[in-house]
Amino acid sequence: MLRSVCRIACMVSVILGGMMSSVEAQQFRVFVGTYTGDGSISRGIYTSVFDASKGTLSEPVLAAESESPSFLALHPGGGFLYAVNEVVEGSGRANGRVSSYRIQPDGTLVFLNVQQSFGGAPCHCNVDAGGKFLLVANYIGGNVVVYPLNSDGSLGSAVTNVWHSGEGVDKSRQEAAHAHSINLSADNRFAYAADLGIDRIVTYQFDDKTGALKGANGVSTVVISERNPDGSEKRMFSTAAAEVTKGGGPRHFALHPRGLFAYSNNELTATVTAFSRNEATGELTRIQELSTLPADFTGLKSTAECLVDPTGRYLYVSNRGHDSIAAYAIDGETGKLTLMEITSTGGQEPRNFVIDPTGRWLLAENQNSDSVIVFRLEDGRLKSTDNRIQVGKPVCIRMKLK
Repeated sequence: MLRSVCRIACMVSVILGGMMSSVEAQQFRVFVGTYTGDGSISRGIYTSVFDASKGTLSEPVLAAESESPSFLALHPGGGFLYAVNEVVEGSGRANGRVSSYRIQPDGTLVFLNVQQSFGGAPCHCNVDAGGKFLLVANYIGGNVVVYPLNSDGSLGSAVTNVWHSGEGVDKSRQEAAHAHSINLSADNRFAYAADLGIDRIVTYQFDDKTGALKGANGVSTVVISERNPDGSEKRMFSTAAAEVTKGGGPRHFALHPRGLFAYSNNELTATVTAFSRNEATGELTRIQELSTLPADFTGLKSTAECLVDPTGRYLYVSNRGHDSIAAYAIDGETGKLTLMEITSTGGQEPRNFVIDPTGRWLLAENQNSDSVIVFRLEDGRLKSTDNRIQVGKPVCIRMKLK
């Protein structure tokens, strides 16, 4: 009898434990990067808790004071966060910075250290899959910098600094190279830098042991200058570079989960480019380019972000000016896109957005409305909810298990 009671108690414990694990898995820690200048009410990086079972966000709190920590990157181990400080003041406007933090259990951040970005307006960053390096893109300077990550999460001195060169047809925005994002392939072998100034996605071989960026093979190439910490030239090399339509201005870049396709949103023409991808060489081949706007729209054309959902079935692109997100169905065989709908984000100047790990929700930021808004996803389409929080000039949102 006693053994039976114990057996039942154990079974109940296992069931309840499983239920608790399921509930806990619905709780995610959210971090929001912001702009702090130009009258912003923001003071730095903010944190909130997202409940995926309800689609709700808790009231945000200040995680760390920082100057315009616009884009963020989470360490794959979950314990550290990195931010680019997107500043452009000073001689040569090249005094951007990169900051590192340790994440506390309550979501607040402990500052670890800061390094210079070797350029101005650093605007994007990513940690490699092994958690050993942080890669940063500088808009002013058009360069990509790689930092080793120390065991305590702090940033080491830069080990790689590569500079793009050239210009585009739009002389008001493409007078020089402007690296706008840096992303890595899932296998950690290739890094992709979308450069708005030269209308190219620059492909590098990434050495995940040393942090070096090397030349990759491709039909179309660009010449890259690698520099020493003092700015002197170290070497020149060529690497693969996929082109978008001239004047497009590629901004951000998204790899398909299968690794066979990739996408870039083009800021200056409000278009999205689809590429096929050679997994062995990393080379990209353009296969399609579509508008992200209604055919009759005559206002500002400017995209901000593109993102493939976790299933690989849908692509989303945010439109500034039109203040919307365009949703596309992805053909699983060809990677080509079909527009499904364009949905208002309920605010002004939508920027980065994120899809939660369950794939049921999309969290969108409206920079000029100081809001983060939750949308429910149904068959790839965005459905508005009443769930939102206020954060001053939100730019980037990142999410991890709580």
